[in-house]
Amino acid sequence: MKQLLVSIAIVFASILTATGQNHSFSLSGKWNFQIDREDIGTKEQWFKKSLDDQINLPGSMPEKLKGDEVTARTRWTGSLYDSSYYFNPYMEKYRIEGQVKLPFFLTPDKHHVGVAWYQKKVTIPSNWRGERITLFLERPHIETTVWVNQQKLGMQNSLCVPHVYDLTSAVTPGKTCLITIRIDNRIKEINVGPDSHSITDQTQGNWNGIVGRIELQATPKVHFEDIQIYPDLRNQKALVRMNIQSASSTKGDITLSAESFNADTQHKVAPVQQSFRIRPGDNAIEMELPMGKNFLTWDEFNPALYKLTAKLTNGKQADIKQVQFGMRDFKIEGKWFYVNGRKTMLRGTVENCDFPLTGYAPMDVASWKRVFRICRNYGLNHMRFHSFCPPEAAFIAADLVGFYLQPEGPSWPNHGPRLGNGQPIDKYLMDETIALTKEYGNYASYCMLACGNEPSGRWVAWVSKFVDYWKATDPRRVYTGASVGNSWQWQPHNEYHVKAGARGLSWAGARPESKSDYRARIDTVKQPYVSHETGQWCVFPNFNEIRKYTGVNKAKNFEIFRDILNDNHMGSQSYDFMMASGKLQALCYKHEIEKTLRTPDYAGFQLLALNDYSGQGTALVGVLDVFFEEKGYINAEQFRRFCSPTVPLARIPKFVYTNDETFHADIEVSHFGAAPLQGAKTSYTIKDKFGKVYAKGAVGTQTIPIGNLCALGSVDMSLKGIDTPQKLNLEVCIEGSDAINDWDFWVYPAQVELTQGEVYTTDTLDAKALSVLQEGGNVLITAAGKIQYGKEVKQYFTPVFWNTSWFKMRPPHTTGIFLNEYHPLFREFPTEFHSNLQWWELLNKAQVMQFTDFPAEFQPTVQSIDTWFISRKIGMLFEANVLNGKLMMTSMDITSQPEKRIVARQMHKAILDYMNSDAFRPSATITPEVIQALFTKVAGDVKSYTKDSPDELKPKIN
Repeated sequence: MKQLLVSIAIVFASILTATGQNHSFSLSGKWNFQIDREDIGTKEQWFKKSLDDQINLPGSMPEKLKGDEVTARTRWTGSLYDSSYYFNPYMEKYRIEGQVKLPFFLTPDKHHVGVAWYQKKVTIPSNWRGERITLFLERPHIETTVWVNQQKLGMQNSLCVPHVYDLTSAVTPGKTCLITIRIDNRIKEINVGPDSHSITDQTQGNWNGIVGRIELQATPKVHFEDIQIYPDLRNQKALVRMNIQSASSTKGDITLSAESFNADTQHKVAPVQQSFRIRPGDNAIEMELPMGKNFLTWDEFNPALYKLTAKLTNGKQADIKQVQFGMRDFKIEGKWFYVNGRKTMLRGTVENCDFPLTGYAPMDVASWKRVFRICRNYGLNHMRFHSFCPPEAAFIAADLVGFYLQPEGPSWPNHGPRLGNGQPIDKYLMDETIALTKEYGNYASYCMLACGNEPSGRWVAWVSKFVDYWKATDPRRVYTGASVGNSWQWQPHNEYHVKAGARGLSWAGARPESKSDYRARIDTVKQPYVSHETGQWCVFPNFNEIRKYTGVNKAKNFEIFRDILNDNHMGSQSYDFMMASGKLQALCYKHEIEKTLRTPDYAGFQLLALNDYSGQGTALVGVLDVFFEEKGYINAEQFRRFCSPTVPLARIPKFVYTNDETFHADIEVSHFGAAPLQGAKTSYTIKDKFGKVYAKGAVGTQTIPIGNLCALGSVDMSLKGIDTPQKLNLEVCIEGSDAINDWDFWVYPAQVELTQGEVYTTDTLDAKALSVLQEGGNVLITAAGKIQYGKEVKQYFTPVFWNTSWFKMRPPHTTGIFLNEYHPLFREFPTEFHSNLQWWELLNKAQVMQFTDFPAEFQPTVQSIDTWFISRKIGMLFEANVLNGKLMMTSMDITSQPEKRIVARQMHKAILDYMNSDAFRPSATITPEVIQALFTKVAGDVKSYTKDSPDELKPKIN
């Protein structure tokens, strides 16, 4: 039954997108076409001639292989923070015509920024006499100018809503007309910002064309120009505000009815009718629609929807319009959002308009339903659209799935334009948000609005007026001025804030724990606080993904990174690097999200993003690839453990213990489900990787209210009797629900005896070390703090943030470690093949060694994964045959403060025991000179040829 209802919903959704016109026919198919590279078409009156090429619409020029080949001289829409591509000798081969590959973002097959003309002959149906006839262009990009039979009908340039032209005076039903459309995708007087996701090559690309529905539509001349529905749950009604347009004075009757269409429970609303006198021009009319006591509400748990049918009768003519809406109330009380009176926490992601196959946002409902379903499967309930507004299909899909949306005006007014300085962007951005709210305002999923992203200029005063206007104009959603980073000013008029500052992990300066939260950063904020672009933890590229790019944009940036890895003799390790760095990335997301959930009065977070971002140097920040598909290192079920409506949490002071301590965890829960959990029993289990149970029991039984910071009890376990190093896992579950979560912790012996044996230990390759090696002995070099070759690589425990290209080699430069966990060394040092929390003590801010001069086949024992823009072979521990002996060398600090640094102490013991065993059998042979160079050779910093302002980074090409 549910599947049938969903199918009916999809069919109805397709009806709704017609916006209520009585007649329409599609203009999809072949159009005449011509590129106007010199912008001479208007002067030469191309609307009077037949264009010399053809194109199929809907579509974009790149999609139809129209435009120019990409070259090193191509002028891109977007800032290039790292311009080294244009100067680096290594990149020369990627600048050759016909072989161009770009490292900053995806490379399109074709590119055109400028003017193109589209033309089609159309016969107007004869039965459209007496009707109002319009041309409907669902999503052109960007500026359209329309001529019909050589008569100019105007220009429109919205990036958010359809361009609609009234053709009534220019056409004759029953006769053929010539429609000519000039489209210009240049940034001109109105500059929304070259990095705005609505236009930039960093995301979808700055394409020229028309996508979505292209139609001629007809309505009676007395017709609904607009219908807006305002749910009133408290009074069990909906207020319907209509604008009726008419060419003359007349009388009319309006009938309103509604019925649910996508819920298991069906509900019909009794029709209401009213007569009106209609004047020429616009007529604002209000009617109340009583919904009855049993009306259905819309939210993330039960997204019940209605269709409103509005019928305007005027003599023998009738205009019928159907509108989708939900009975939904999205409000703010104190520091929290409330949906239909239920406290709600936003678990969101940012949609950055990355759609590599088409180069533009999907125009169909099914594609957006897929995206929202995947997000729901990963525990999310919210999406912010970064400096763009999606098409209507996204709102329809989000309504059906039950997903809260924050569209934005199509602008990142920075890197050129300034907001509030009197530039055209001021009026344009206001006009755009008014237009998109009129077009999509009835959709229940449209819950929040911002003007755009991170503005510059005198923007605070401007966004204050923006918020004031919307608060007074439309109560159906809540408003913030702009989504901003931490360094941006506070916006005093905001109803809620989307702001950085209360995000990130403190692991660069302190050991991992799960007791802390962000309360000190938001406790003075009076409005709901939603984190801006949380996460941004990078993962190494997945080169197996390259074959997925079968559309307009190719992952030639990935091809460059693959070449770099191959040139550095690590091509066979790409998958291992992706998986190992991915495990660390997932770990960081887990702890950052949980830290947010532990924070009092934290209203929500917005990841940047659940999926990868293809631009700005290539920002591989997603646990999913850009296509919203899994990479292999974490799946939805695992992600939902720490990101879902109900998440058990554990406040744990540290994750590394000795066996004379007691493990303690305070257990609480963040619960934002559909209802309180009555008499919920919480239990725990502590076990090792083989499933051996060390402890289990009940945390407690109680009713769990909606909210976070609900204390459930605690877990204590004596670690006595654990004589060997162990990784244990605490798992907490709330019985009778899907809520389950877990945390690894490590136990090491309190007393460790270091057996030197036959190993000579030194901190440099000194004369005695050479002598021992010459005589066939074993040497351990503990070189922490003494490495020169590799010193330029900055390593933290956490991975690269966003990417090193966009942030001009800001540290850290590494994305975790990779090792063979089956190596005999690790028999006494429990580890996986990747970084985990026990490694923090050894990795954070530790030096690495660069192995560029080592043999190509050489493989370090503990390998650091370098930024993929450089992919140097680096690491912190290696073994080798040197002269007649065997050597192990590390840049990790394994010797200082052994009484406090128990992980380092255990690593020291593991190394010594391994070196004194028969298993110590290095495979590589290295000369003393190559090892000595690690102490003396200087690589120097990486130069990216950048200046402070991104507007200065575009190269000057003659």
